[in-house]
Amino acid sequence: MKNVKTIALATALVATAALAAPTFAADRGEDIRSGDYSWMQFNYMYAVDELPGGSNHDYMEMEFGGRAGVVDLYGYVDVFNPSERTDSDKSGSPKMFMKFAPRFSIDAITGMDLSVGPIQEVYLTTLFNWGGGDINLYAPGAGDVNNASIGIGADVMVPWFGKVSMNLYKYYEIQAKDWNGYQFSMNWFKPFYNFDNGSFISYQGYLDYQFASDDDFSATQASSGGVMFNGIYWHSDNYAVGYGIKAFSDVYLIKDTDGFQSTGFAHYFSATYKF
Repeated sequence: MKNVKTIALATALVATAALAAPTFAADRGEDIRSGDYSWMQFNYMYAVDELPGGSNHDYMEMEFGGRAGVVDLYGYVDVFNPSERTDSDKSGSPKMFMKFAPRFSIDAITGMDLSVGPIQEVYLTTLFNWGGGDINLYAPGAGDVNNASIGIGADVMVPWFGKVSMNLYKYYEIQAKDWNGYQFSMNWFKPFYNFDNGSFISYQGYLDYQFASDDDFSATQASSGGVMFNGIYWHSDNYAVGYGIKAFSDVYLIKDTDGFQSTGFAHYFSATYKF
């Protein structure tokens, strides 16, 4: 309950500042809408040995994001086994998964430039993961993936990588109505080879790591775990193709066992159309 009260107070303070202070984000001057942008793309993906469980399957992903005033947004919606192939490891499984990650610029809300050293901008950051299964999917009343996180984030300039998004969250399991540990997340996008026609090759990826979790929360839960995705992609204005390898360690806080694998590596192949 203390965590709930602390986060509620922090949210209230930020909201109050938004009403009371002039708003301008770092590097945007007085017009916080001057740098607004949005993007969307569709990715056709194929996963090999995806964990937990080691499944092979295809899926369609709608990925989106942008910036609008004080809000920085990233998210995606996955539709699994879109052609309903009976030989897919996702056959008979929930069809959809959504990640939704809005961040709210404290710089823009308060009218203060909080940049210091490599830190470019500071955010009140949130993260929501929602699965498409019913409440009795894995066990009576257990439900599908359904969690939320809130915390503090920043855009940080890192040598060679450039701007990297880093976020530290307090993790809340919506289905169980309980706080359980923390999550650190970061993501990057680094073009490193340019072609004469304007296309380029990038190194892009992300890290999600959960820690300080109560491993008594369930019999199969680990106290820490996460994933790291490392991708090499070719990009043009309208298309992208790429390959990524993802490392898993007790992913989703599921303990790795001989009977159910949650630690290892998976491979991803992607073809993208950009809007």
